Amino acid sequence: MPWKTYAALSALLIFFCGASASAEETTVVRIQRQYETITSFQADFVQELRVAASRESEERRGVLYYQNPGLIRWETLSPEKELLVVGPEHVWNYFEQEETAYRYSSGDVLGSAMVLRILSGEARLDEDFLTEEDLSANADWKSIRLVPRHPEPNLVEATIWVDPQTFVLHRVLALDFYGNTNQITLQDLRINLDLDPSLFTFTVPDGVMVHDNR
Repeated sequence: MPWKTYAALSALLIFFCGASASAEETTVVRIQRQYETITSFQADFVQELRVAASRESEERRGVLYYQNPGLIRWETLSPEKELLVVGPEHVWNYFEQEETAYRYSSGDVLGSAMVLRILSGEARLDEDFLTEEDLSANADWKSIRLVPRHPEPNLVEATIWVDPQTFVLHRVLALDFYGNTNQITLQDLRINLDLDPSLFTFTVPDGVMVHDNR
């Protein structure tokens, strides 16, 4: 899967991290309690990618849809159109200008990295990450640093920011082994919508070349 797309999906899935309940109502537990009540959401996103080696950066904007369990439509609108659809069986990555689409097995993609296993329910925040809340941060947002207990190239560290009143996640910043960063900010977040199931399916347009990686 192309690096930008993988980075987007990896950082996105940090938003769905799980945590076991404990006697103390930590911020992590409150986040989990909140997201257990969310069946779907829609939000605009701003993604900022920075490549450490070249010091190049790119800003991408689009719309994100999520439907429990684990259905995602990540639609980049600028600077160029790209569509990522995570369905129950397949993952599609479609590049409109290139007239090219890539198909993957959902099981292979979700099982290929720890951050993806978070969304599939196979990982737990308190078991797979060391967490540290920044108590000195700006009161507008609560921030939590996440360090994987078993780091991998695509994720060695992440920071999430949440609303201290609602405990809804607002922003995530992920760092990979090579020093590249991927920051995603959600805007105009709307939860528990009645989303059209067709959002999470993909029909190959005429003339588009398909690379099957299942």
